[in-house]
Amino acid sequence: MRRTGYAAMVTVYAPAEAARAMIAGVVRAHERVASETPNGVAYRANDEPLLNWVHATAGFGFFEAYSRFVRPLSRADMDQLFAEGATGAALYGAYGAPRSANEMDALFETMAPGLERSDIILEFLDIVRSAPLLPSRRAQRLMIRAAVEITPVWARELLGLERLGLRPGEGALLRVLGSAADKLAIESAPPAQACVRMGLPSDYLYR
Repeated sequence: MRRTGYAAMVTVYAPAEAARAMIAGVVRAHERVASETPNGVAYRANDEPLLNWVHATAGFGFFEAYSRFVRPLSRADMDQLFAEGATGAALYGAYGAPRSANEMDALFETMAPGLERSDIILEFLDIVRSAPLLPSRRAQRLMIRAAVEITPVWARELLGLERLGLRPGEGALLRVLGSAADKLAIESAPPAQACVRMGLPSDYLYR
């Protein structure tokens, strides 16, 4: 999960040559991933429809998390996020990833009938709860509930996640934490390094 988060930052903020090299490595690794769903449907990690879905939901998740827990964003901001992300998405092989909020909505509508409830989702959440990702296990579980909370209502109901979202008062706590984190520049992270490469203070994006 740390590698996935880091890859997202490299895709956006690293020098183009470094980003392309990293993405090529991800594509090669995914090429070895192939299996079947519990219902026997074959899939490959590099199947374009799956890649389009991954990039759509990742973009949606980043957008919703920031908008709800840091600073409200507009529909136009979402259009910009998907439009600017199209180049990076294509490097991963997601040539049909949404380029606007409307295209994201259309993809959700198209994919929804093919989604189904699975115990795999609950198993995954259990793994994430117990994985050593954050110094505070309590904070980690809070983040997981927040991730469930930003999932669209229709998807939560379909997947049986209605009761796994935020508890009363936790949204306000996350907004405080989110506002503080939005001003915290990590010198070694790609966003801060991008600022330095451009001759800007390392905390330029965090002001």
